Amino acid sequence: MCGIVGYTGGRPCREVLLAGLEKLEYRGYDSAGISLVAGGDVETVRAVGNLARLRAAVEEADGDDGARCGIGHTRWATHGRVTEANCHPHDDTAGRVHVVLNGIVENWAALRRELEADGARFSSETDAEVVAHLVAARYDGDLTAAVRAAYAELRGHYAFVAAHADEPGTLVAARKECPLVVGLGEGETFVASAIPAFLADTRRVQLVEDDEIVVITPAGAQFTTAAGAPVDRPAQDVDWDEEAAEKAGYETFMLKEIHEQPDAVAETVADRLIGDGVALGEIGIGDAELGDLRRIVVVACGTSYHAGLLGRYAIESWSRVPVEMDIASEFRYRDPVVDERDLVVGITQSGETADTLAAMRLAREKGARVLAITNVMGSQATRDADGVLFTRAGLEIGVAATKTFVSQVAAMYLLALRLAEVRATLPAERVTALVADLRGLPHLIQRLVDEADGPAQAMAEHWREAGFFLYLGRHAGLATALEGALKLKEISYVPTDAYAAGEMKHGPIALLDERTPVVVVATESPVLDKVLSNIAEVRARGAHVLAVATEGDATVAEHAEEVLYVPRTDWLLQPLLAVIPLQLLAYHIARGRGLNVDQPRNLAKTVTVE
Repeated sequence: MCGIVGYTGGRPCREVLLAGLEKLEYRGYDSAGISLVAGGDVETVRAVGNLARLRAAVEEADGDDGARCGIGHTRWATHGRVTEANCHPHDDTAGRVHVVLNGIVENWAALRRELEADGARFSSETDAEVVAHLVAARYDGDLTAAVRAAYAELRGHYAFVAAHADEPGTLVAARKECPLVVGLGEGETFVASAIPAFLADTRRVQLVEDDEIVVITPAGAQFTTAAGAPVDRPAQDVDWDEEAAEKAGYETFMLKEIHEQPDAVAETVADRLIGDGVALGEIGIGDAELGDLRRIVVVACGTSYHAGLLGRYAIESWSRVPVEMDIASEFRYRDPVVDERDLVVGITQSGETADTLAAMRLAREKGARVLAITNVMGSQATRDADGVLFTRAGLEIGVAATKTFVSQVAAMYLLALRLAEVRATLPAERVTALVADLRGLPHLIQRLVDEADGPAQAMAEHWREAGFFLYLGRHAGLATALEGALKLKEISYVPTDAYAAGEMKHGPIALLDERTPVVVVATESPVLDKVLSNIAEVRARGAHVLAVATEGDATVAEHAEEVLYVPRTDWLLQPLLAVIPLQLLAYHIARGRGLNVDQPRNLAKTVTVE
């Protein structure tokens, strides 16, 4: 979720880069830096902290403000700690090639070993520095050719911009599944992760597609495929105002953040999946401790609780560690029985949720080890825990959690699979298959976000006036049903309940009549036959079934009136996919009712009071 910006043109660019980074700070805010290319040399200034820290560092450096070409970066740390050495831009050993990167280079470790064997000297822990050294190693007087050669060797999802001291006025950018856009001005050209970075200067843009290399000069941008074939990319004008620009053209922040979910999950899992396994050395809790656990206790609130619930099924199924779930506000007052044999996992998007923090502190007082799963570096949760597993969703502005939820679930999957490796509870081939499926999740989410919106909108149009919804699920599907129901309650204000489908006969079935839509999570699982029986019970009472099912499964459609489909993957991962059409259903019902989904009534993004 990092932000990158580049400029080449006829005016001093230091302030242009800083202003652009300020518009991208929502993409990352733990460190930032700029590199200015002028006179056959490159001046770099970097700082830990937000953009104000970088501005102060630039003023202190008091360098030449005459550079008319440069690149900038605001970082959301993935590889490497939050230190000045790990800030972008990164350069090669000779300091001639400078690079800013957003995303993950998956084969960075192997490339680094090869480059070090050839004499490259690394100064950071990042995967991005590998790109600078690789471009330098392939450079023979032509930066474009060097970037193209380097691109052919890189694996992962990323976008980067490279500059060379010997080619002032030229930037070369490449895109692989991470956002990149070019802005065209009069005698100047911009490149950035998002249009707001240069909207104050130009509204004329060219969108960079996957597997494209772009050469940027003051005269404009030349597009080619990764193989070097020319691409004709027409420019288009955007008519966004500042607020629309912050939303990247989406009508709301919530919709924008739904569409950012593939990136959020990719950032969370990519560099932690190494070869055929999971690497979680960063969490500060060693394998020996993970292997000796008696039990895991998950404490959380709201959406985070649902993420923990979904993770519980994966942990117990894969690693055979018993997991207890508790709402944080209940855990802190019930004199819980935990000790040094337990791991307590506190899940909090903001890292500041009062009840979750109190539960974590209580667990530590009783001797338990505490792991925080959070999205915010430096938050209180990171200081109150023995270890931290960061999600990397970036700033979420919409009050109703979307991309932070899927990132939390992805983090729980990583923990579950690492526990299984440490405890040797899964065959090696099963671990390999699950790692492959986790790697593939971002692509499936992207496809689902693109394909499910239309059907979800049509379903919402049909049912938006309903006065009550019931959500049902079994096993891991229950967590998805709970989260789907919460989304509908939060933003549409429609009375909604969610139950374990097997519990429906113990009370909720009395609520059903011919006016009731019942949303059922019916993805592939060992309990699908049981779910289908529950659907039959719903239909027998005259209620209407809206199901979420697995692609290619014709059985569910025989029992439900309307079906939203999700791509096929491992059955324990499918509930994560199933939440996305439910987010979209809630979104379109709320919008159809004319409601403000970004700021639902009575709710706050971070609950810092009891």
